[in-house]
Amino acid sequence: MQFIRAFAIACLVLCNSIYAQTPKKLSSTAIHHELEKLNFLGTALYVAAHPDDENTRLISYLANETKARTAYLSLTRGDGGQNLIGAELRELLGVLRTQELLAARRVDGGEQRFTRANDFGYSKHPNETLEIWDKEKVLGDVVWAIRNLRPDVIINRFDHRTPGSTHGHHTSSAMLSFEAFDLVNNPNAYSNQLVNTAIWQPRRLYFNTNWWFYGSRENFEKADKSKMSKLDVGVYYPDLGVSNNEIASLASSQHLCQGFGRISTRGSQDEYIEHIKGIEAKDKSNIFDGIDTSWSRVKGGKAVGEILYEVEKNFNFRNPAIHIPRLVEAYRLLQKVEDKHWREFKSNHLKEIILACSGLYIEANATASSATSNETIKINIEALNRSTTKVSLHTVTIENTTASLNPNLNLTANKKENLELELTIPNKTNTSAPYWLNEKGSLGMYKVNDDALIGKPETPPAFIADFELDFDGTTINFKKPIVYHYSKPDKGEIYEPFAILPEVTSSFKDDVILFADAKTKEVTLAVRAGKNTISGKVSLNHPSGWTVNPSSIDFSIAQKNDVQSVSFKVTPTSGESEGVISPSIIINGKTYTKKLVEINYDHVPKQSILLPSETKVVRLNIQKSGNNIGYIVGAGDKVPESLEQIGYNVQLIDVASIQEGSLSKYDGIVLGIRAYNVVEELKFKQTYLLDYVKNGGNLIIQYNTAGRWRNQFENIAPYPISISRDRVTNENAEVEIIAKRHSLINFPNTITKNDFDGWVQERGLYFPNEWSKEFTPILSMNDKGETPKTGSLLVAPYGKGNYIYTGLSFFRELPAGVSGAYKLFANMLSIGKENLQTENEIKGK
Repeated sequence: MQFIRAFAIACLVLCNSIYAQTPKKLSSTAIHHELEKLNFLGTALYVAAHPDDENTRLISYLANETKARTAYLSLTRGDGGQNLIGAELRELLGVLRTQELLAARRVDGGEQRFTRANDFGYSKHPNETLEIWDKEKVLGDVVWAIRNLRPDVIINRFDHRTPGSTHGHHTSSAMLSFEAFDLVNNPNAYSNQLVNTAIWQPRRLYFNTNWWFYGSRENFEKADKSKMSKLDVGVYYPDLGVSNNEIASLASSQHLCQGFGRISTRGSQDEYIEHIKGIEAKDKSNIFDGIDTSWSRVKGGKAVGEILYEVEKNFNFRNPAIHIPRLVEAYRLLQKVEDKHWREFKSNHLKEIILACSGLYIEANATASSATSNETIKINIEALNRSTTKVSLHTVTIENTTASLNPNLNLTANKKENLELELTIPNKTNTSAPYWLNEKGSLGMYKVNDDALIGKPETPPAFIADFELDFDGTTINFKKPIVYHYSKPDKGEIYEPFAILPEVTSSFKDDVILFADAKTKEVTLAVRAGKNTISGKVSLNHPSGWTVNPSSIDFSIAQKNDVQSVSFKVTPTSGESEGVISPSIIINGKTYTKKLVEINYDHVPKQSILLPSETKVVRLNIQKSGNNIGYIVGAGDKVPESLEQIGYNVQLIDVASIQEGSLSKYDGIVLGIRAYNVVEELKFKQTYLLDYVKNGGNLIIQYNTAGRWRNQFENIAPYPISISRDRVTNENAEVEIIAKRHSLINFPNTITKNDFDGWVQERGLYFPNEWSKEFTPILSMNDKGETPKTGSLLVAPYGKGNYIYTGLSFFRELPAGVSGAYKLFANMLSIGKENLQTENEIKGK
């Protein structure tokens, strides 16, 4: 379900994707708004690098004021970012951010496209970015998107002329768009694409500039604007009852995992676009100047336009159904238009308007949220004509199956028709998981074997119901994805995608299992049934030198979605080593190896992701001092679970419950990532945290985002410290230990340079760049060509305890099973306890 406010706007703005689950219910004014868009034959493409890079003000303006078909091409899905609302990272975060983009487009009226580029993390220069991405493939994907969308106008979010001044992904997106502008019209460029598309030449290319790119508002005021167009994107839409920037704010607020929830804005607001390439518009206030955006643009379109312009001009807001005969006539004429691109796109749009005008509601609802190959499931069909228009339902067929109905029903005004059919899922039906994750890609690229899927925002629906309707002698087919439609007492009405899943999936509780010694551990695997009555045998694949007993276990599960746990005894090697344990589940001779991960937030549709089921096992000689650790959750991470792996008793602390003396029971307290950015109540409890340190406690603060304080904290530390945007993005950057004798490096584990081997994505981010003399910097590191950064790990004694601030990305390294990260974190929690351990040893404890 969508948030209520976002859903209200989404109901007004028609999205052309059939993938959105919640049915659109357009008011008369919204239908008229869509007619205006139907009668505009122009396309704009906005290009940037990540989810949340897009300018929703401009996208909404182009879609709703200009009335152009408007799409956002995000080169990546945002896998490399952080997550403010949950623990999803990497590929799971990419799935979540994909859906947040789609939610934003359902609000602002745009469409969404992608390339195969993987967001591998922050990059400081496009040279690095394009080397990791495989420039030729990503450029080809940009060319593919442009050739398929055929935009007249392209707008880049970033400046291709300033490499190294911002995120390398950002500049790369503009550079690739700039290069693709001419390539798309070259038949020798990516000629293999021309089997399924055609060459195209956009008319003009813009850069969506603003004062930020000039360093200050003052500099921007002085800048030469002779090549710029100024657009007031604060326009008010009386037919929608909202202003453009209100829609844009709601669209942007869908990026919740990135902390983009915001209050809506209203009033005049200027956007600037700088002409970069192509034919410059004479009328700078109209980016489609000189481009025929009427129905006369396409051969055979004039006759279609004559009808649709008349309907738009004389639209009956009280009874839109009166226009059905003329709309159907326009549809018949549209099918004769030779231009396949415009014929297909405008036909789909027109069909949605016909449905809305007639008040037709058609739905195919599965009786379960998922099914497996060869399983038979019941589909409930609902058809309702809420007008006096003469409509009959001829057939309902499920595409690519034999399931069908031939009711030949006249749909009487406001009489609901409920039908049923049985769908047997064909053998070898593809699962519903995100298509770009079906096979393992590289650091910089997703692997997609089916070229037809490249660029699509999500995996097409598992099954589509085709409703053949007759409008007084004219047959029109309407396609609706099969959904799972139900209600919950605490949620209300819910629409979910209908998913095709394997017969069985399995998962380990932990992504990493640490063995601090050579003792055997019991490892439990949860086996989940995808259908009723399954049985088989499960075994574990394991690294060389490790042993697993028993060799296999039989299982039997009677009910679909039920879970049975099976346990194995795993014995590691005597010395340090690491590897992967993965299950093999055999049912009737077929092997299953996947785990099912579900993402289910209120602002996006439920997602079912299938990934390899595995856990990293690490035999690690690690020492620690102390036992009870308090953890204050920030933006969400898996650090608490990781600390439990090395034997700590971790308790989550409710910030509201913190009071004087309540923290003394902890041997150490850790604040989760971005805690000061997101936990408002910390400003009232900071005194107690610092008192805890003063009285002998260890307090570890993980990174916070500079400039995004939820409150103006003046004392996040007991001494002055300034958080910057400094970061080291190369996970293999050389690390120098500059405080070699400090206990943080020597107790209870000796830390060496080798402990920084195998780190993932980055060394760290948002390092302090200024601090008082009380702090001791422990490490030095830097990216190529940069000065050394010494703020990644700072420690200061305060009273009887120790305060530690670290920008090292433990939130990525610990869940990835990086041995050195575990040792270093154990040392941070053990600081100051050297004498206590010696005393205990003397006493024989």
